[in-house]
Amino acid sequence: MPISLPDPQHRLRCGRCGNLTRFDVSRELSVKEFWHLDMAGNVTVEASDTVSEHVLSVTCRWCGATDEIEHVLRPDAGGPATEPDSAR
Repeated sequence: MPISLPDPQHRLRCGRCGNLTRFDVSRELSVKEFWHLDMAGNVTVEASDTVSEHVLSVTCRWCGATDEIEHVLRPDAGGPATEPDSAR
């Protein structure tokens, strides 16, 4: 099942182990950049805009789950202030 990155009201949570803080995220990005080259040819990126972003995978760093990653409300958006006992 595809997963997206959470919006400001949500966070990621592993449904298997309860992890809320450590995930390996693989993304594919397309960016448009403004490059400034000095006379020697050295590049400085002065502006960068993301054109598109696609999340390839999200893996729980604690237990390795890839199929139980979910979005849950943050506490300040109405989510629970504490997590279930299975959370570390």
